[in-house]
Order: sequence, then structure tokens, then C-alpha cells
Amino acid sequence: MSDAEMEIYGVAAPYLRKSERERIAAQNMPFDAKTAVFVPDPKQEYVKGKIKSQDGSKVTVEIEDGKVVTVHLDDIRPMNPPKFDKLEDMALLTHLHEPAVLFNLKERYAAWMIYTYSGLFCVTVNPYKWLPVYNPEVVACYRGKKRQEAPPHIFSISDSAYQYMLTGPVSPLVPDVCLTNCSSVRQLGVRRVMCVYAVQLELDA
Repeated sequence: MSDAEMEIYGVAAPYLRKSERERIAAQNMPFDAKTAVFVPDPKQEYVKGKIKSQDGSKVTVEIEDGKVVTVHLDDIRPMNPPKFDKLEDMALLTHLHEPAVLFNLKERYAAWMIYTYSGLFCVTVNPYKWLPVYNPEVVACYRGKKRQEAPPHIFSISDSAYQYMLTGPVSPLVPDVCLTNCSSVRQLGVRRVMCVYAVQLELDA
């Protein structure tokens, strides 16, 4: 989806998808798949680094701050090319492992892209502030859209449930949406957003 096509999302656009400029820059960024790795770090869990040498099972890696560390071969994980940075669906990562998932979520969160797909699931990272991604114009952008036709958003999950409720095999059918690994307060917030979506659809009908 081009920047021009993203204009329909209004002010929400930069919170939902990378710009064309950023995507092009990532594709042209130098990358050596043989040396780019993640290594364990006692403070940050994992850090990015480049392999400098290897002696049997011992690998010498220069990490981002310039420090050189030696780690066991089994402890390093390959990095994905820059074109996969801030990937919208982590199931599409070439190398799918813990550090790749954590860094993808971290980098999307740093850009306030709080919604990310992981296969059938929508992962949400709490921004602890209200973002302009719940406006009526955003609701309209997700109405009747397939998941792959729009950026990751809880509205996509809401629309799938809403459409299934209207057109399911036993209509009207109440679908189940499972909210996991979040506090009761956060679950309440997600339910509220999903209700906002459904109400807005009814108002626009």
C-alpha cells in the first residue's frame, strides 16, 4: 500500500504502516547475512552484533556499542535483512526466533506501531497513552476488509468477528475473541476499543 493509498487513514497513517521512503531505505541498506546476529545480553536480553571470528564453538562478536564479546555458537541467532524491520506479520520472518520477535515488536513500538500480527494473532503493546488510531475514518478503512488488505489493527479482528456474527452459519452468531497475557484493565481497554468499532459501524449503517 503506497503513501497515497494510506492517506485515507488520515493522521493514523504513520502509526499503522512504514512510509514508502522508509521501506525503500531498508531495502537498500547494506547487510551481510553471514555475520549479522543477535547475541544474549545480561541487561537487554539480546543485542545486535557482527561475527568477527569463530574458533570451534566459540564465536567472537562485535556488538553495537563496539564491545567485543565471545559467546557459544548455540547462543547466537541470525538476524533478518533490514527489509523485514518493523514487519507487520512476524509469521513472515525468514528467521523466526525469540530475539527476532522481540526486536520487531520493540522497533514497531518505538514508532508507535502498537499492533503487530503473528500468524492468526494480533499482538498489542500498551502505549500507555491514547493514539489517534481509533477515529471514525479509521473504522471506515477496516469495514469489510480482509486482514491482508489493511495494516495490523484490533479493528481488523473486530471486523472479522462482526462480519462472522452477521453472516455465520447460524446467524446471528456471537463469535469468540480470546484476549491473553494481559491484565484485566488492559482486557477492558481492548474490549472497549472493539465495542467502539461495532458501535461506529452501526452508526454508519
